[in-house]
Amino acid sequence: MSFATWFSFFIAACLIAISPGSGAVLSMSHGLSYGLRKASGTILGLQLGLLMVMVIAGAGVGSLLVASELAFNIVKIVGALYLIFLGFSQWRSAPSSGPQANAESGPVPSFGRRVLIGFLTNATNPKGIVFMVAVLPSFITNQAPLLPQLVILAVTMVSIDLIVMHTYAFTAASLQNLLRDAKALRLQNKVFGAILMGVGAALFFVKRSPTSA
Repeated sequence: MSFATWFSFFIAACLIAISPGSGAVLSMSHGLSYGLRKASGTILGLQLGLLMVMVIAGAGVGSLLVASELAFNIVKIVGALYLIFLGFSQWRSAPSSGPQANAESGPVPSFGRRVLIGFLTNATNPKGIVFMVAVLPSFITNQAPLLPQLVILAVTMVSIDLIVMHTYAFTAASLQNLLRDAKALRLQNKVFGAILMGVGAALFFVKRSPTSA
C-alpha cells in the first residue's frame, strides 16, 4: 500500500469518525453520565464492533449482505430496534440518588456491559456496513496480499475513532460539574435517549446500495 493511498484513507477515516452518528451520541451520553474513564469501556466496545464491520466488509461478506434484501433488512431492523431500546431505556431511567450516577453503588453498567453496548451499537449498524463495503475496495489493491492491507486500514480507522470518540466523551464529561442536580440529570437522560431513538428510527430508512438492486 502506497503512502498516498494510506493518506487518502486517513482523511476519509477522519471524516467518518467526526461525522455525528450513534457511536458519537453513545460516547457523549456515557461520558456525561459516567465520566471519561468509564466511557472508555463503551468506546472499546465501539471499536470491537467497528473491527467486526471492517472484517465483514473486507472479507466480501458485506457485499453479500448488501446484495441480499432479506439479510440486509434483518440487520437493519435489529440495529434500529436495539438503538430505540437503548434510547428508551435511557429516556425512562431516573437519576441516581447520589450527586452523580458514576458512584460505585449507583446504576452504572458493569465494564462488560458497557463494552457490549458499544459493540452492539456498531456491529448492528447496517449503514456502517454499507459504507465500508463502498469505501474499502477503493483502498485495496489486488496486486498485494489482502490481510496486511486490512490490518493497516483497521489500525488506522480504530486509532482515529478512538481519539475522536474519547474527545466526544471528554467534552461531555467536562460538563458533569454543571449538571449534577437531579433535574439536569433527568433532562440529560431524556435528551440523549431521544437522540438515540431518533438515530434508531432513521435506520429504518437506510436503503441498500443502488448497485445491489
